Amino acid sequence: MLLRLSNIPRDYAWGSPTLLAELERRQPSGSPEAEVWFGDHPGDPADVEDGSTLDAVTGGTLPYLLKLLAAGDPLSIQVHPTIAQARDGWARETHLAADDPTRNYRDENHKPELIVALSDRFEALGGLRPVADTLRLLDSLGPSSAVTALRVRLSADGDALGDAIAWLLSGAAQAEVADIIAALEHAASDEFAPELDAARRIAARNPGDAGVVVALLMNFIVLGRGEGIFLRAGLLHAYVSGLGVEIMAASDNVLRGGLTPKHIDVPELLSILDTTPGAVPVLRPATTDPVTSYPVDVPDFALRRVVLDGTPVPVDVVAPAMVLSAGGEVTVEGADAATVTVPVGQVVFASEGERTLVLSGEGVAFVAEPGATRR
Repeated sequence: MLLRLSNIPRDYAWGSPTLLAELERRQPSGSPEAEVWFGDHPGDPADVEDGSTLDAVTGGTLPYLLKLLAAGDPLSIQVHPTIAQARDGWARETHLAADDPTRNYRDENHKPELIVALSDRFEALGGLRPVADTLRLLDSLGPSSAVTALRVRLSADGDALGDAIAWLLSGAAQAEVADIIAALEHAASDEFAPELDAARRIAARNPGDAGVVVALLMNFIVLGRGEGIFLRAGLLHAYVSGLGVEIMAASDNVLRGGLTPKHIDVPELLSILDTTPGAVPVLRPATTDPVTSYPVDVPDFALRRVVLDGTPVPVDVVAPAMVLSAGGEVTVEGADAATVTVPVGQVVFASEGERTLVLSGEGVAFVAEPGATRR
């Protein structure tokens, strides 16, 4: 069975007022439009064309959540737990109300994420940069007691990155944070020009926020259209700008580390943060094959990108699956020759029993389904 899904954009403050409207070729709403959810998550289940919602179809068992994400401003710096950490945190917070703003764990699941760029440029922060590289970046800020204090912490023995982040977010370093942010205005570096430009833009939208300096410790990543990054549990990250397709495990567990007025639990953040430095690999689209797979080592989801040039493309799937139209004209044919045309920015849901979907038209589609170990 094929069902067409839609949903209303969520108006988070960081959302873009134009990106989703441009994708769907409609007039902007006049408000920020941040995310469109396609899933059965109780926070906002997708709408089915018959007037029901997807959770009524699936019983709330879908292992993944598919989204369109449009960042006009930077999202909060955040990290997500493993399943074991989520279960432990959930058990420790059973005394807190579900809507308590100090609650860190909303469920017992992990929340790995994959984002693939739909815009020509998608900016993100992901993982922590090797300390030696960050020390060279700090050289561009010029000499000051604040920069020296940060350099000393980054050069210490032990978990220097974790200790530096704890210090920056503690509140005790607010004077140093303000001085480092001020130094960004005149900082210059050929090697780190993109990082400094991004940090200045982040600071302009988050004045005085310690997360601006935490962002200076992170890898700045620029994705082109069709490129993606996988963000595993424990990896510090934040999306900065651009339009993308995001898929994640069905969870709402977020530990924040700056660039937000929301609750930040520094000890809990550090307890699940992986402070091992290193680059986040960029997953690139296929150059000749119409189908690109984005390999991720989780059981919850898999995602493929399909570029259509008028020739029908059969795609074997394991239901429950989704086909998101991300541009052009996309038609999906399922079992019994049932055919559905998918408007840009909407989804066709393939329920149990569908095994091969034939995609046709001229455009770009994304196919979401459970991960390999669930098949």
